[in-house]
Amino acid sequence: MTEKLDTFKSQLSEIDAKIADPATMRDMNAYKSLMRERSHIEPIVTALEHLKRLEDSLAENEELSRGSDTEIAQMAREEITALRSEIEATESECKKLLVPPDPLLGKDIIMEIRAGTGGEEAALFAADLFRMYSYYAESMHWKIEVISSNDTELGGYKELVFSISGKDVYGNLRWESGVHRVQRVPQTESGGRIHTSAVTVAVLPEAEETEVELREEDLRIDVMRAGGAGGQYVNMTESAVRITHIPTGLVVICQNQRSQLQNREEAMRVLRSRLYDLENEKKIRERAQERKNQVGSGDRSERIRTYNFPQNRVTDHRIGLTLYNLDLVMQGRLDMIIEPLKIAAGEAALKGAV
Repeated sequence: MTEKLDTFKSQLSEIDAKIADPATMRDMNAYKSLMRERSHIEPIVTALEHLKRLEDSLAENEELSRGSDTEIAQMAREEITALRSEIEATESECKKLLVPPDPLLGKDIIMEIRAGTGGEEAALFAADLFRMYSYYAESMHWKIEVISSNDTELGGYKELVFSISGKDVYGNLRWESGVHRVQRVPQTESGGRIHTSAVTVAVLPEAEETEVELREEDLRIDVMRAGGAGGQYVNMTESAVRITHIPTGLVVICQNQRSQLQNREEAMRVLRSRLYDLENEKKIRERAQERKNQVGSGDRSERIRTYNFPQNRVTDHRIGLTLYNLDLVMQGRLDMIIEPLKIAAGEAALKGAV
């Protein structure tokens, strides 16, 4: 650990020197980045210094335990037992601190819910999932804002895009990306048969304007009359906006806002986050081998959870968690699933930390 301590102390000195540079203070993005890096490294240095002191003390007491003074030797042996226990605990803490922080953890998110297999029943379950996330967000004192929706006559959603902002949003909801499968008797089923439907959820860390460059020449922007809910107003003006990102082929349509400018701004917001997410997915694929122990792949084709209503059962397939209180989960008690996912992800990350 001595070599690690020297390395991190050197990094901390370099960061402090950069922070003290007047040029850094003129670039707030650089300053914030350095402060984030410092907040990660400083606790590591403190813990490693403490570990070194314990190891030095252990070596001294081991030397004393071999001495001719039996009383001092006995005291040293007792001290050795306590020191070894503290060293073990400190080493464990150091390993946790050495896990690189995910720079996305503190970000707000844009969540996209899309009905998959199951037609109208899938659309209705998409609406149920939105309510579940809304209840959870309310319990966490987060803010939800609907950006775009494509609803059905029965109150479901073919597609729903919304943002969630607040403290540690991405850190809590990052594992919701994937296929959510539901097993229940649909409202549209008169025979009482259980159907299986699926809904896809995507969790995108919301990108700042400075994090993704959108060049005008890469965008094709079309305006059109909005459709869907909203009565005559939305159909009287060309307020809906469709933006196509030519290099990637990504298409974003926004029509929920009342003005063309507002829809354009919201569409750009979603496009920026989708491009940011694409870049992050690329990095994840490049690090796939070293991250193989982590919870889930983030692949949205991966079936992550099953909601079985007849048995009041919910199962998260990634960690083998099964709970028989689906009713509470649908009321927003997602912490019963999210906390075990956090623990599993932390344990997996620790395996590759040191």
